[in-house]
Order: sequence, then C-alpha cells, then structure tokens
Amino acid sequence: MVATLLVAAVVGIAIGAFLQKGRFCFVNAFRDFFAYKDSRVTKGVLAATLLTMVFWGIAYQFGYYQGFWTPDWGLTGLLGGFVFGVGMTYAGGCASGTLYRAGEGYLQFWLTLLFMGVGYAGFTVAFPTLESTYFEALTFGTGATLFELTSVPGGLVALAVAIVGLLVYATLTGRSSTAAAFGERADVAQLNPTALLAPVVGLRQFGRGTAAYVRGLVRAWRTPIASSKQPWDPRTAALGITAAAVLWFSQVSIVGVTGPEARWTGYLLSQVGVDAASFDYWGSVLFQGQGVGVTVDMVMIAFVIVGAFVAALWSGDFSVRVPKRRRLPNAVVGGLMMGAGSRLAPGCNIGNIYSGIAELSIHSFIAAVGIVAGVYVMTHWIYRDVGCAI
Repeated sequence: MVATLLVAAVVGIAIGAFLQKGRFCFVNAFRDFFAYKDSRVTKGVLAATLLTMVFWGIAYQFGYYQGFWTPDWGLTGLLGGFVFGVGMTYAGGCASGTLYRAGEGYLQFWLTLLFMGVGYAGFTVAFPTLESTYFEALTFGTGATLFELTSVPGGLVALAVAIVGLLVYATLTGRSSTAAAFGERADVAQLNPTALLAPVVGLRQFGRGTAAYVRGLVRAWRTPIASSKQPWDPRTAALGITAAAVLWFSQVSIVGVTGPEARWTGYLLSQVGVDAASFDYWGSVLFQGQGVGVTVDMVMIAFVIVGAFVAALWSGDFSVRVPKRRRLPNAVVGGLMMGAGSRLAPGCNIGNIYSGIAELSIHSFIAAVGIVAGVYVMTHWIYRDVGCAI
C-alpha cells in the first residue's frame, strides 16, 4: 500500500508539474485552434494521446497493466460530453487545466473546483432517476476497447491507429497551405490536386517542426536551471505526461480526473456528517461498496495540484490571484456544467479524450466527439462578435 501511495505521489506531482510548465489545457488546445487556427497546444495534446496509446498498447500486449476503463457506450457520451465541453470552455479551463491553475494560485479555479463538486453532488442526488430515464434509455452497447476486440497484438493496433491519426492531422494542417498555393494558379489548372498533396505537405511541416523542436530541446539542456524556469513547449509536457501515464497504467489504472474528484466530494461531505455511502452513486458505483474513504487515485489527483504549485513556485509563476467579479459566473456556471457533464458522459476530457482514446475505448470516441462539439459551439458563441477562424 505504501508503495502504491508513493507511485500516486510521484505520478501526481509529475503530471501537475508538466501541466503547469507546458500550459497544457484542452480548452486552449481546441478553443485556440477553432478561434485562431493556433495549433501549438493541439500538437501537444495529439502527441501525448498518440504516444500514450502506443505505450499502453505495448504494455497491454505484454500484460503490464492493471485494467481498462470502458463504460457502456451510447448517446450518453455524446450528450454528456457536449455539456462538459460547453462548461469547460465557459469556465476557461478543462479538468486538468483547472487543477494546475488552482496550484498556480488562481482563486477562480478553486471556485470552479467547488462548483464542480456541487455538480457531482447534484448528479448523485438525481442518479436514481437518471439511471432509468437517461442511462438505460440512451445506452446501446456494452463497453469495450479495440485492444480486446481484435486478435492483432495491442502494440500493432495502437501503432496503426496512431499513424492514421498522424495522417489526419497532417492532412488538416497541409490543406490550407496547398489550397493557397494552388489557388493562386487556379486560372491555369482545372484539376486541383490539393486533396492528394495535403498529407505530404502536412508531413513535411510535421517533420520540420519536430526537427526544430529537437534542436530547441538540445539548446535548453545547455542551461538546464534557466530553462526549467521558462515555459515549456507543450510537446515537452506531452512527453512527461506520457511517461507518468505509462507508470500509472502499469501500476494502478488509466489516468482520470473527475472520477476521483467526485469521490473527493463524497468523502469531504462524509467528514461533515453527510451519509455519503447511503447514496447509490457514491456508495455502490464510485466506492463500489467498499466504504467512503480516500482511494489511491484521489491521492494522485491531490498531488497534481501540489506538483503544479511546486512548478509554479520554482518558475516564479505562483501568486494568489483574486478573480474579477465579472469572471465569477464563468467559475460557477462552468464548474457546475463540468461536474454534471462529466457524470452524464461519464468522464471528462482526460478520461475520454486523453486516456479513453489512448485505450481505444468505444465509449470514449463518442464522448470525445461530444466534448469537441461543445467546445466548438461555445467558442463560436464567445467570439460571436468577431467570428472564428474556422
């Protein structure tokens, strides 16, 4: 038990530090891409997810894992994911982004965490009704991962999916530049080969970007202390988060945020006299009849905030920041939607986009679509006066 708690502390501190140093937030990754076509953080998210998928596939293939998280699939993922995506965009931080900003001293994100807890508690009260009217009505199949549905070795499955993901990304990033290049010669060519050339152009851009990143990494190693205090490239954060996630997968489970947070809510309420175990969702589902207590994933999540705090303090980024009054509705409404949406899905951006896609869960692919759609709609609403790039 002591060894597991030590792993939880190491993984939590590492994830918190890498999140803070890389400003690794899924709201930034999707909102900035939709609003400005800025893919800086998107590249980090893509790298972390695909690398984790490959390493988890290899770990599964050789039996070095503790189990998958595969909820039953259906429209619950799509609808709950959409609510969560709208909420995290309005709040200004995803499940992981909220944790690292809380560690940096943003009181607004502590308020967001508080109202996420209110969302978890409200969902718990409504769970007996939702179980029959929502989950049973909108669930179509038993949860599964593609790793278990195929006889192909897990490492090869993960590598094939990662290559497809990379090609899709290369096509999207290469499409705009090839369209511009051939658009200038539209008067002399009837056949526009943009669709064929886009992946090639995108892969070249990916190769040049990766080479430039490696050169920057080598330069940073020449002055390690000074570099450690500067903001890091999101791809560096992706590498660190991947290493921590692989360790967690081999020792405990996949990485999740809102599930442990919902358990923290039940536990803290039990400490002030609420009989949390008497509620079906806390007693039977989250704590699985084992009693309301502190679990190892709750410890890991707490150390994420500690890791972000230490990294922010080291970099000089930490300070207690009081939110402006006009930002309070973002924390309250956004937090409530994130808490409730993550339970309705179930799962948040980390559980469904990062870990869920990395473990090739059918439910998580559906939920990820809902989350990204929620971010897309909310981004367009927030920037409705100036318009979006996409």
